[in-house]
Amino acid sequence: MSYLRPVYLLFSILLAISTQALSGPLNINTADASTLADAIDGVGERKAVAIVQYREAHGPFTSVDQLANVKGIGFKTVEKNRPNLTTISPRP
Repeated sequence: MSYLRPVYLLFSILLAISTQALSGPLNINTADASTLADAIDGVGERKAVAIVQYREAHGPFTSVDQLANVKGIGFKTVEKNRPNLTTISPRP
């Protein structure tokens, strides 16, 4: 039975990775703070809340680059996460 735990863990990790890959880039204009914190490497709960507050105060982001305008988020964080982020909603 002890061999099932590593198999289960590996399966869970692979499922999480494939789900993220299939869902496409995260829309920073529609994601809530919890989702932003989970999806953006280098962004925790506080910075994610700051992103949502910035978006509410200044309107939707027109470019992923604008994330660098949020206090505590720099260009390195934006560049590291750029492939996984978008400002455009997918068409139905």
